[in-house]
Amino acid sequence: MASLRAKSFSQALVLPFRRLLLRESCSKLFVGGLSYDTNESVLKDTFEKFGEVIEVKVICDRNSGKSKGFGFIQFYSESEAMAALHNMNGQSLEGRIIRVHYANKG
Repeated sequence: MASLRAKSFSQALVLPFRRLLLRESCSKLFVGGLSYDTNESVLKDTFEKFGEVIEVKVICDRNSGKSKGFGFIQFYSESEAMAALHNMNGQSLEGRIIRVHYANKG
């Protein structure tokens, strides 16, 4: 029983620290104003020149499968995300001016 409490206590200390190390809020970007034809490979190809892209997600309509006009990109590091944000915000992608911001957790 005591070892079970000790294990729970150690997990209670480790989990917040692990979340701090793995946080993605500063390395994950929101990209808005996308063309409805933009897909994940186009988004990745456009943004990977700024660093290692871990994940790309274009949000699509459940029924039609078409893009809703926004997506998310997660970079390996905060500095790569910052470079992408500063260089791509307000730029043209597939004929549309895109908005790039840090993604909010929620």
